[in-house]
Amino acid sequence: MTTIRQRKGGKVPEADEDQPSEEKNVKSEGKIPSDHTGGKLWNILSLTVGGIVAIFLGLLTSIYVATLHENDLWFSNIKEVEREISFRTECGLYYSYYKQMIQAASIQQGLHGLVYDNKTESVRTINILERMNVYQEVFLSILYRILPIQAVYVIALYVTSWLLSGTWLSGLLAACWYITNRIDTTRVEFTIPLRENWALPFFAVQIAAITYLFRSHLQPAQERLTLLAVFVATFLFSLTWQFNQFMMLIQALALFILDCFDILPTAKVTWLYIIQISGLLLVCALQFFNSMILGSLLVSFNASILIAKTIQKNLKKGSLLNRLGKLILHALLVSSLTLLVNKFIKKILNLESDEHIFKFLKAKFGFGATRDFDASLYLCEEAFGLLPLNTFSRLSDTLLFYVYIFVLFPMTVTAVIVALRNLSCSNQALEKMEECTISLKPDAAYNLIHTILFGCLALSTMRMKYLWTSHMCVFASFGLCSTEVWRLILKCVRLYTSRRTQVIKYLIPIITLLYILYKFWPGIMDELLELREFYDPDTVELMNWIKSNTPNTAVFAGSMQLLAGVKLCTGRTLTNHPHYEDKHLRERTKQIYQIYAKRSPEDVYRILRSFSTDYVILEDSICYERRHSRGCRLRDLLDIANGHIMDGLGENEPDLKPSLYPRFCEEIKKNLPSYTAHFTRVFQNKTFHVYKLAKHK
Repeated sequence: MTTIRQRKGGKVPEADEDQPSEEKNVKSEGKIPSDHTGGKLWNILSLTVGGIVAIFLGLLTSIYVATLHENDLWFSNIKEVEREISFRTECGLYYSYYKQMIQAASIQQGLHGLVYDNKTESVRTINILERMNVYQEVFLSILYRILPIQAVYVIALYVTSWLLSGTWLSGLLAACWYITNRIDTTRVEFTIPLRENWALPFFAVQIAAITYLFRSHLQPAQERLTLLAVFVATFLFSLTWQFNQFMMLIQALALFILDCFDILPTAKVTWLYIIQISGLLLVCALQFFNSMILGSLLVSFNASILIAKTIQKNLKKGSLLNRLGKLILHALLVSSLTLLVNKFIKKILNLESDEHIFKFLKAKFGFGATRDFDASLYLCEEAFGLLPLNTFSRLSDTLLFYVYIFVLFPMTVTAVIVALRNLSCSNQALEKMEECTISLKPDAAYNLIHTILFGCLALSTMRMKYLWTSHMCVFASFGLCSTEVWRLILKCVRLYTSRRTQVIKYLIPIITLLYILYKFWPGIMDELLELREFYDPDTVELMNWIKSNTPNTAVFAGSMQLLAGVKLCTGRTLTNHPHYEDKHLRERTKQIYQIYAKRSPEDVYRILRSFSTDYVILEDSICYERRHSRGCRLRDLLDIANGHIMDGLGENEPDLKPSLYPRFCEEIKKNLPSYTAHFTRVFQNKTFHVYKLAKHK
């Protein structure tokens, strides 16, 4: 079992402190020197200082997170096998491909080993570059250095907030909130190779570029460069995370909603639809035409929108009721086309790779219970459950959640009013339309809908909270430093004056920053001084035994999470692994997991040998699991899938029957003849039991 224990001794790291600087708004509405030359110099100075602060905060965050990782694990001092074991589940699997590229005799040989891989899944050769998003490991192995990707993330959040509010004070506040809410904004320090930790910085850059794109009065050259930046960020985001299509589908939905209500420029929105599709198709080509990408809902949705726009003309003309009717028909047409196009593509490609996701979503949102093993695995994991309420108490401690709600409410009300105005004044001149929409700028409107939709995603699925909480920092800091938000609020309470608005938009953020600094700086310093180390002697013993006592060609079966570590630490061949986006692998994993079900030794032996298994690893933590409640333990899921009654007190479905055999993982330890005829125990410790399979003729 893995633990983090107090380190017996070590050197105390030092940390630098940089005090935030006060600055004035660079927007034309703000108080800038009246002299043209003086105003220009002020803008240059402000941009320079703001840019330096952004880079400083980005690098400081990277150093801070890296220091926490080192302090938690004593990563630089522990043995190589312990460092590799610390990369849990799919993190270890992805890192193994980086290690494989590094150890290859040449880049060409390393790439050939990934394209024709026969060690990740026994008796099967797969293309790793096609199946998994591991191009980042390929690039890093070629560069052979560490990319400070977290710096890019914080800088992008900073710039987005700066663009929205017009002052880099907002970016400074967003970065401080991101750092002080680290538990809820990132988990990079303990899951470094996780795909989302690579992808989210590029997603943040994309959001910053989209925010800039929706600013008014951009020159054609600026617009083209911004579209290029959006495309590059979209491509890199898509390349580094297999779930990119679902995140960008939500983004496309936000664009669709705002475009329907005339809050965003239609031409720019159309370009963004095209960029999303183009980025995905380029990734599809790089992943050897991965069918899961072609069959994604995002491609179908964006294509359907473009088709619907050519079919339905004059959507933005007519009276309020007339336009509402057209919008409803438009939404129905897009929805129907999306489903038809998606079903057609999946039928043509015979695509079933993502069916487990839709089964999970169907069961999660109450559209019918499921006994599907794969969907149940997700449903029973805490990470895929509802967002815990204690998240809001943590976010409130830094004032982030309070400020977020304070900004969100008036902005949402404004958006509803503006949307209704736009529909009502659709027949007016363009100047009148601009007058109607001036109370909610397109860049602010996009970020509003973005935060609402991703907030709904986070509330429904805890693992996705990192997409919301980081943007929450941006949105809250923007609102606190925004002239438009404060003008709206002060006008509502009849206290508005231009000077008062300018004073409040700087004073309140500075007070908030001082409060955060006063309350959380001591805790951050204590955190940096706390020295611990990685400690998992049972797993280390297992990996060392495998390397010393089994041939390099040996095939191992076991849990997905453990086998990822086996591949990384020993290089042995696996029967299954945690990258679950393949139907064949899901079926194989369910078969391998019969080692924890109520099956006969002959059945288990036959299943394992069908995958050329030489050794099987049994874990007591799974066989006697207590972490989940009854009905969600792995052995319960297997019993239900096999039609067997579950162990322990409690109700069972009426059609479940008692099994004819005891649980395999328990019974094999009794060394009964029916088991020893097929399995010989060759290793055991407090956590693991390894059995060698007999090779019958």
